Amino acid sequence: MGLRTGEQYVEGIKYRQHAAIYVMGKRVTDVTTSPFLKPSVLAFKATFDAAFEEDTRELARTYSPIIGEEVNRFNSLHTGPQDLVAKVKLLRKLSHKTGACFQRCVGWDALNTLYIVTKKLAEKGKKAYHDNFMKYVADVQRKDLALAGAMTDVKGVRTLRPSEQPNPDAYVHVVEERDDGIIVRGAKANITGAAVVDEVIVMPTRAMTEKDEAYAVSFAIPLDSPGVKVIVGRQLNDARRLEGGDIDGLPYMFNHEGLIVFEDVFVPWERVFLYRDWREAGVLVEIFSSYHRQGYAGCKSGLGDVVIGAAYNLAKQIGIADKPHVQEKLTEMVFLNETMYSAGLAASWEGRKLADGPGGFWVNPMFANVTKHLVTRFPYEIARLSHDIAGGILGTAPSEFDLKNPEIRQLVEKYLQGVPEFTAEARLRMIRLLENVSISAGYLIESVHGAGSPQAQRISMQRLYDFEIAESIAKYLARLGARPADKRVEPHKKSDAER
Repeated sequence: MGLRTGEQYVEGIKYRQHAAIYVMGKRVTDVTTSPFLKPSVLAFKATFDAAFEEDTRELARTYSPIIGEEVNRFNSLHTGPQDLVAKVKLLRKLSHKTGACFQRCVGWDALNTLYIVTKKLAEKGKKAYHDNFMKYVADVQRKDLALAGAMTDVKGVRTLRPSEQPNPDAYVHVVEERDDGIIVRGAKANITGAAVVDEVIVMPTRAMTEKDEAYAVSFAIPLDSPGVKVIVGRQLNDARRLEGGDIDGLPYMFNHEGLIVFEDVFVPWERVFLYRDWREAGVLVEIFSSYHRQGYAGCKSGLGDVVIGAAYNLAKQIGIADKPHVQEKLTEMVFLNETMYSAGLAASWEGRKLADGPGGFWVNPMFANVTKHLVTRFPYEIARLSHDIAGGILGTAPSEFDLKNPEIRQLVEKYLQGVPEFTAEARLRMIRLLENVSISAGYLIESVHGAGSPQAQRISMQRLYDFEIAESIAKYLARLGARPADKRVEPHKKSDAER
């Protein structure tokens, strides 16, 4: 089949026979009609619809040599820099359609990571994992499955390794080996789109030692598997979804994160991609995190476009769009936004091949980490400037129900209006859009902690930069040493994945 429509995706996730999904303490049987989860379903649906819509069709589709037909790009493997560039561009464009995280990127990055890791294991004589993975990715592409990537463990005591934890389930691990598969236990936290996917790909979250080998496991299962529970997290103003409005109540697309709990879940051997190979865990994390950090250039710059557009419109509504100080703020927002985007494109074009075959093209790890480090800072400044332009009403505007109340509607319309050509309702709608995007977990908190917190990128950049080479350049120019013979343009070291 290769490509599903958005409607086909929605039909495919309606009912869960085994998995238990909880929202605000209550079990949800149909995620597609849950007021709390429906915005997430719509955002995921947009990734499927994009493959059929004229303005995104070319970006959202690509040919897969694995199954010999076109597939949704979110289930594709990267063969060269053009694929990584298309990824960044697609993410930016889709942000314009959703105004939110569309939740499909982590699963996509997991596929590309596991291709490289299992291929390297095959080169070391362990072919079974790569054979398993290639059969799996072919199935994913043929069925056009929606995937969640699950990497972040709950971690327990942060200073202790997995095998040292007082709670042995603080990291997902294997508790039993059987002839037909393994039994796993534990939980993964902050998993994007956890409740509305077809399948979950689980990966280790950190480098490990031999004592942690039971925790060095990667596998894929249908979300609707016995023993799986999803507890959906809270976000800012999320209860508005339950109010039934069409302005305040988030009638458009949005995202969610959840805790996925594995209570002695069975995984057949053919769905296991890594087990007990603890030395590969750290490399897997490095490959994945670099992929994911590169992708943030697209989605966060796309959401930045939404924030910039909303701020510009609100400035028009109160008659200040042409004032020099507003123009300066808007220009600064553009500069910050395009800097993030440019870094992601550099990480794409300067990538390299880590594994042969129909995949295996990786990002430039230094530039990917620089991209994400910019993302940890710039969205907050873009948001601050948008709030400066929008005014204090961003946090104090009347509700849509005040606007709809015939007793006070005229008062709200009279006193909420600015420039006469704009209605009070238009202003309220734009205020709510800016609030929901610019103060969201998807634009701010995720920008800091998604794909690793800021310190993780700083550690990576420090490891990748060759200070000795930089010093030798400086010593040569100061006439304190010979001219360096190194041919590298950038003083960067090879990553662990490249060694």
